[in-house]
Amino acid sequence: MSLVFAGVCSHAPGITGRAARAEPRVRDEFYAKLGELRERLEAAEPDALIVVAAEHFANFFMNNMPAYCVGMADFYEGPIEDEAWLAIERRRVPGNAALSRRIVEKLLHDIDVAYAEEWKFDHGIMVPLHFLTPRYDVPVIPVNVNCQGPPLTPLERAYEFGRALRRACDAQPERIALVGTGGISHWPATPDSGTINEAWDREFLARFLANDRAALTSYTDEETLRDAGQGGFEIRTFLAVAGATEGAKGELLFYAPIPIFAVGCTVATMAVE
Repeated sequence: MSLVFAGVCSHAPGITGRAARAEPRVRDEFYAKLGELRERLEAAEPDALIVVAAEHFANFFMNNMPAYCVGMADFYEGPIEDEAWLAIERRRVPGNAALSRRIVEKLLHDIDVAYAEEWKFDHGIMVPLHFLTPRYDVPVIPVNVNCQGPPLTPLERAYEFGRALRRACDAQPERIALVGTGGISHWPATPDSGTINEAWDREFLARFLANDRAALTSYTDEETLRDAGQGGFEIRTFLAVAGATEGAKGELLFYAPIPIFAVGCTVATMAVE
């Protein structure tokens, strides 16, 4: 069929693990908009869900850090973190190895990608799945973009990866949904954890929702580190979704800085044309 849905959301572990400590009104609105994203995803009736995320040294480390990796297994396990800490029960998540392989084979015509037949999901994927596929009944194809260990893939390449991913999806007979998940501004595991640059986030979201390729790819890593923290490098997952929906516009369902979640929390969709 083709790509039938595209969206983005945040994935910080505090979103589930520290839920009770958040201001109830803002938290509940955020959760409601994640629920709306789930409803829109379900309405698209996907056969599989590609989750483009930033992995946090759970599977890849500096001895082997691919710029892009696609999961190619029939099932995955997660979360790799402590269940009580994340407040998500460990489980098997269904995959689709055959579809993954076809997507990888198509991608390789345009972009060099790694693949993994074993993958332990961390919060970067499990938190979004907790809200978007709570029954875990949609096969998932995980995609990791290195946002952790420099040198990082350039932003223009992350956008181009999204374009290649769209071509790979459109070449398949299945209905495929795409969700990118990451920051935006945050300083995880540092003394500045809980700091959020709302002005930077809103400017980035304006560029994302307009799908302004030139503006999205104009950030330097030095600027992002200064203004959005090392967690801000995860904008690459958003750029991949923008690339996959090039020419389309987005709709912001929710944005608010929630310090106890340590991130500017975002829910948005991008039109699929």
